[in-house]
Amino acid sequence: MGSGRNVAVFGAYGHTGRFVVAEARERGHVPLLLGRDQDKLLALARAQPGLETRQASVDDPASLDRALNGADAVINCAGPFATTAAPLVEAALRAGIPYVDVAAEIEANLDTFAHFAARARAAGTVVVPAMAFYGGLGDLLVTTAMGDRTAADEAHIAYGLSSWHPTAGTLASGTVSGQRRAGRRVRFTGGRLEYHDDALPTLEWPFPAPLGPQRVIGEFTMADVVTVPSHLDVPEVRTYLTVKAAGDLSAPGAPAPAAVDERGRSAQTFVVDVLVRSGGTDRRVVATGQDIYAVSAPLAVEAVDRVLTGRVRTTGVASAGAAFDAADFLAALSPHLALHVPLDSRG
Repeated sequence: MGSGRNVAVFGAYGHTGRFVVAEARERGHVPLLLGRDQDKLLALARAQPGLETRQASVDDPASLDRALNGADAVINCAGPFATTAAPLVEAALRAGIPYVDVAAEIEANLDTFAHFAARARAAGTVVVPAMAFYGGLGDLLVTTAMGDRTAADEAHIAYGLSSWHPTAGTLASGTVSGQRRAGRRVRFTGGRLEYHDDALPTLEWPFPAPLGPQRVIGEFTMADVVTVPSHLDVPEVRTYLTVKAAGDLSAPGAPAPAAVDERGRSAQTFVVDVLVRSGGTDRRVVATGQDIYAVSAPLAVEAVDRVLTGRVRTTGVASAGAAFDAADFLAALSPHLALHVPLDSRG
């Protein structure tokens, strides 16, 4: 259960932000509704009565300081994070409170580690980027599969999505990331990020039942290539996405997610299949659930819960697997995720 703290949610009226507000409130926290658009904030407050709205803009540091006054933590849900992450981290450091975001943008997450690690550590506070479906969940699963080990030869993270109807924020963030890397693709190989123009391979991934084998795009690179190597010695980190989901994402006029239940979740289902290889031994962990945007909310709010109650392993900028007990964190998400624990096998 929550500790009844004031949790500021920047971008509260966005698609993921609404899930985060609802999750925080459900856990006993008091969400503070932050964002740039006052009309959207007021509309959300009407749907979530009793909550305070605070208008703020990332290009106005004083407005961010006012918005975070009295907050115990802040969760940034507003992309593109290339624009919002740094100003919000700066404001959190000025306020002396932990910062969590749901950024899937590789470059924005790299910037957070590069620019704020020393300052956040010196301030004794915690900054957790990519605390979401992409970046955070994969990192927790890889860390759980590693067990007591801190090094492995390879980590493979295969995303089996039944569909992917993107939000406007996802599309905007993808555009910014593409512009930042000048249209090139990125992969993590040989212990470093590599930018390239090679065509992406298509292969078959052996997802477990009931999904079964699926065609996937190899090197469809996600934020896991930032989070996993930030604390684990794994020179090859590769991510994959089902061909159907990739097609949905890139389709012209792709529809936004449509709610099908009382929680506002879409009908999308997912399987995240993680395979860690080391010295001829494979370890596998599988997580299944519904709606990648909805599941980002318990990931982010659980992180805030743990930081505010002292269940965090470090200060500074840290990925989910470095900041928390990964296996215990995943177990706490059992209302939202079905987890299949790791088994050893010979590769």
